[in-house]
Amino acid sequence: MISDHPLPWLLPLVAILLVFTVYPLFYNIWLSFHEYAPRRRALEYVGTSNWAQLWEDARFWQSLTITFAYFAVALAIELVLGMAIALLLDSDGFGFGFLRGLLTMTLVIPPAIAGMMYLLMEDPQFGVISYFLQWAGLLDPAHPILATASTALAGVLLPEIWQWTPFMVLIFLAGLRALPREPYEAAMIDGASQWQIFRRITLPMMSKVIAIAVLIRGIDLFRVFDYVFVMTSGGPGTSTYTLSLYAWQQTFSFVKWGYGATLSLVTLVIILVVASLFIKVAKVRW
Repeated sequence: MISDHPLPWLLPLVAILLVFTVYPLFYNIWLSFHEYAPRRRALEYVGTSNWAQLWEDARFWQSLTITFAYFAVALAIELVLGMAIALLLDSDGFGFGFLRGLLTMTLVIPPAIAGMMYLLMEDPQFGVISYFLQWAGLLDPAHPILATASTALAGVLLPEIWQWTPFMVLIFLAGLRALPREPYEAAMIDGASQWQIFRRITLPMMSKVIAIAVLIRGIDLFRVFDYVFVMTSGGPGTSTYTLSLYAWQQTFSFVKWGYGATLSLVTLVIILVVASLFIKVAKVRW
């Protein structure tokens, strides 16, 4: 505890990384070349058959498509809503600090609990969301939100957007509060409109903050599991079957540990590739 050398202080962190990150990663890679044999109750070496199976697995490609659709829609809505709400709350007026504090309340709710809340609110018999949609003529009582293939994914997106838009708001608010005031004063003197100020001053100066927010939320969105598992379990049919849910099903329901590990590794590779490309294009500096 009195050493000036950095090694004693780094050892606990290195140990945590080795135990909870490095070892599980290499074990998962090793597991992807094996498969569990229920009759023998042991793992058997299968070579690259798990990886080859991916190319012929229609369910994998379908779940990947649904995951990308979920990722794109949720990210776009959270980005637009987050920026709009952040601009509205960017004020030192009375009560605005309290409103900014309220935004953190959704972030402390476990996603599974948020999914259960919306599962009840979208219930076709007593759910408040279903009731108002039916009252407005936007929903047919014979086609419940979560039991209809065309609307189930939208129903799962609702708790996602409700819970994580405040996260985007808080990041954007931090960026807006740090912007210099001089460019805005000069623009107002020149007679620029609010839209021109936002498009030519706010957005360019906020570009790095927006890129970091998109990167963090994008990584989290791509591995969505909680809302889908709680609300639809991938149904109706396979209309909300995401890649993480498919990997979980193969691993724990069908006891295909090797193929489940392969699906998890593919998810990791896709996230790393997309995130790396985004960092390069957006020129994010850590």
